[in-house]
Amino acid sequence: MCQLLGMNCNKPASLEFSLEGFVRRGGQTDEHRDGWGFAWFDDDDCRVLRDDRPSCSSPLAEQLRRAPVKSRNLIVHIRKATQGAVDLSNCHPFSRKLWGRNWVFAHNGDLKNHALALDGSYTPAGTTDSEHAFCYVMQELRRRCGPARPAPAALLATMADLCEEIACFGPFNFLLSDGSGLFAHCSTQLHHVRRAYPFRSVRLVDHDLSVDFARRNQIDDRMTVIATKPLTTGEEWVAFAPGELKYFCDGTETQPYAAPARHALTA
Repeated sequence: MCQLLGMNCNKPASLEFSLEGFVRRGGQTDEHRDGWGFAWFDDDDCRVLRDDRPSCSSPLAEQLRRAPVKSRNLIVHIRKATQGAVDLSNCHPFSRKLWGRNWVFAHNGDLKNHALALDGSYTPAGTTDSEHAFCYVMQELRRRCGPARPAPAALLATMADLCEEIACFGPFNFLLSDGSGLFAHCSTQLHHVRRAYPFRSVRLVDHDLSVDFARRNQIDDRMTVIATKPLTTGEEWVAFAPGELKYFCDGTETQPYAAPARHALTA
């Protein structure tokens, strides 16, 4: 199946170090050769770049190396196709608009024989089970919560219900963001690490590269990085429990839609 990478932080950050290892899993150190994508938020604007070539040799990856983007919420996905052809339309992340905001979604799993009925308010552009499930999530959030964004507790409760419903059809590991924070749900495998003071020196698993985050970040910088499998050694990655839904905002696990700060840091 696919692999996920996400970041949430209290100030705009680049994901260049973690990305350097992650893209190698797309055909070099792992088998996920069927396309990849990168999404980030620039204030309220959402930007998504996708490529149906392996991330390890993608010109898009080289572009992001030369000009790293900074954001408080980023989502990256490398694909190993289980449903849908190897095609740009089937590459994650996917994006749709809800409650006046752009939402971005990436999925790792395989939803077999799912019965997620769409009413036409959101329709897939490709042929993956993942995009179909995302359209269903957007549809049901609007149907169950109403025309305006609900209170944080109600939104989290609705998301938990949807996760339980959809995971009945197969693994439903995903990352989801509207730029306010980052939802992460684990069915089978997902990990997270919190990077904050005192920062450590760490080394990538997939590439002979290390970094001392203490030299790059300020004492008040905070970020959480989420990945299907740990990306580094030298720091403590925590495994999600199966069925666990978390929400990260301002660089830490918290309640949804807490107000973040706006500065710059490096992850």
